[in-house]
Amino acid sequence: MKILVAIKQVAARDSQFVAGAGGKWIEEDGLEYEINEPDAYALEEALQLREAHGGEVVVMCAGPERAGSALREALAKGADRAIHIEVEAPEEWDTLSMARLLAAAARGEGPDLVLTGLQSDDLGAGQTGVVMAELLGMPHGTIVMQVEIGEGVLRVKRELEDGLYQYVGMPMPAVLTIQSGIKKLRYATLMGIKKAKTKEVKVVGAGDLGVELRPAYEVLGVNPPPRLKQTQMVGGVGELVEKLKNEARVL
Repeated sequence: MKILVAIKQVAARDSQFVAGAGGKWIEEDGLEYEINEPDAYALEEALQLREAHGGEVVVMCAGPERAGSALREALAKGADRAIHIEVEAPEEWDTLSMARLLAAAARGEGPDLVLTGLQSDDLGAGQTGVVMAELLGMPHGTIVMQVEIGEGVLRVKRELEDGLYQYVGMPMPAVLTIQSGIKKLRYATLMGIKKAKTKEVKVVGAGDLGVELRPAYEVLGVNPPPRLKQTQMVGGVGELVEKLKNEARVL
């Protein structure tokens, strides 16, 4: 069984973000990067499925040269090989463009299962896995909490609202977006880090995959959220109640 895991490299959560010189993306100099946390759970699920059913785990990532470090980390944790789709221009990384790149790379692999995280920590659209499934013509399940594999079929547990769950059966191959927190993430061991240096990392470009990047939208600018602090003095309880009811709308 071949499991393909799509990961994304994002800036560390505790980074200090400022708008770049062009005003269309963040200033990347000096930032530290890491594997998108939801994607780390997708990788962990893939590794555990391989341990239970055999096969190989192939991890892929679309990003600039620095994204290679995220792939090496995934290899150190146990992935068998990696595909690096090297692209620049982060301000043009809309969902459709990324999904087209990842889907094109997936077609060349012929996977039995494609896993992604539920959403990315930077943009948070939560759509890449679903769009990939549509482009690949595969069934998909979202917000997946548990995966059971049978003879060419899947049974997945999905999280719904208000503590409810849904169990869905679907044929393979399929695309699943994995919910964060479903398993305990493993750390890369020293032996794993050493082995990662010898594992295959295939580097391809958009042209190699036959994909012409045409962003579906244009980023006009990025700005930090405004910090608004204002103190109002009220004359009594009646005025306070009125403001809470009509302005703050909490009553």
